[in-house]
Amino acid sequence: MSALPAGCADLVFADPPYNLQLGGELKRPDESRVDAVDDAWDQFESFQAYDAFTRAWLLAARRALKPNGTLFVIGSYHNIFRVGAMMQDLGFWILNDIVWRKANPMPNFRGRRFTNAHETLIWAARSADAKYTFNYEALKAGNDDVQMRSDWLFPLCTGQERLKDGAGRKLHPTQKPEALIARILLSATRPGDVVLDPFFGSGTTGAVARRLRRSFIGIEREESYAEAARARIDAVEPLHEDALLAPPSAREAPRVAFSALVDRGFVTPGAELTDAKGRFRAVVRADGTIALSGGQNVGSIHRVGALAQGAEACNGWTFWHVEQEGRRHPIDTLRARLRAEMGIAAE
Repeated sequence: MSALPAGCADLVFADPPYNLQLGGELKRPDESRVDAVDDAWDQFESFQAYDAFTRAWLLAARRALKPNGTLFVIGSYHNIFRVGAMMQDLGFWILNDIVWRKANPMPNFRGRRFTNAHETLIWAARSADAKYTFNYEALKAGNDDVQMRSDWLFPLCTGQERLKDGAGRKLHPTQKPEALIARILLSATRPGDVVLDPFFGSGTTGAVARRLRRSFIGIEREESYAEAARARIDAVEPLHEDALLAPPSAREAPRVAFSALVDRGFVTPGAELTDAKGRFRAVVRADGTIALSGGQNVGSIHRVGALAQGAEACNGWTFWHVEQEGRRHPIDTLRARLRAEMGIAAE
């Protein structure tokens, strides 16, 4: 990572060694051996050695991130708390901790602890004032119009997705499911962004990035993993661009004043607006203001909406409705139509 240009990545996804500290072989009740993570790359002589390793790669990741970039780190109870504390010490600003709930976790064979059924991700911005990417509207729309939560349910990587070696054994012991990486990239990147994975392993991040039309940089020191990752990624077909178009966020959408709806004939002066239940009524004026029934309170759709309810603030776009074909519709739907026409005109 030290050889990369500074500020080259929009997002870093890191799946570092967990330093699992396994105490001997793990066996099932029938005495068969569990294929646990006992590779040399996950073994450190002490917590101090692991901390030094963690600090080094976090500093390199921080240098590689753009000012508004973010970092996702995944880990288990063995390491994630040490990593999180160090991230804060180095100036990262933690945005969320996310729990990956495993739909099919490995049982606790010894019966002396709770079944370890989750891993933790820490999502952090490079700094507290970073203007980072978060595709809130797209995530919410894909989640049945409910805000995306910080507990994600995905199964372990199994079946056809799991890479195997020549003997039919799993190639990498900690291969992550593509669905998990896709959720991360769809949450915090846009097509064309650069994703850096400093622990590339079997290339899951690269495969998902290619499919979602993100660029990627993968770093992997084990040649067997790197070779498999190259072949895997070469076989991926990027999705069509239309499948990746995200709805514009409210902040990015062009500003449309209520008066523009009046000017363009979407709402006519003298038309009546009501709330969703028809309790409050207001009349549209020619200058784009509205007047509450009785004519005493005149102002913007937001101010008059607040006055009607006796509230301090109001989103007039969703509070006020217009009746069309016997049904009430929020005036925000008219704003959306106007924005669509403005987009067509701009093309």
